[in-house]
Amino acid sequence: QVQLVESGGGLVQPGGSLRLSCAASGSIFSRSYMGWYRQVPGKERELVAYITRGGNTNYADSVKGRFTISRGSANNTVYLQMNSLKPEDTAVYYCNTVPYSNWGQGTQVTVSS
Repeated sequence: QVQLVESGGGLVQPGGSLRLSCAASGSIFSRSYMGWYRQVPGKERELVAYITRGGNTNYADSVKGRFTISRGSANNTVYLQMNSLKPEDTAVYYCNTVPYSNWGQGTQVTVSS
């Protein structure tokens, strides 16, 4: 049973930055794409970024140029550097494989002045 633990969220002002971290109980990210998802109340969860085994990255149009996904050398960690944050980025952020499996608790990101 894989556990996913997200951390690093918080309250930031527009234009600020946060770095999210994700740790998995195993090395599942070594055999799957690693992704970050987010969910706003009343809306479906969306994939915002993922990284392939070869290190190629992909981003949703809404975050491209502002967010950067990366992975740790142990293949059980993944990070999301978020810069130039906007109020529209407010959501609960989750890490998971792509395609996704079981969800962790996520970490709340709130962007507000």
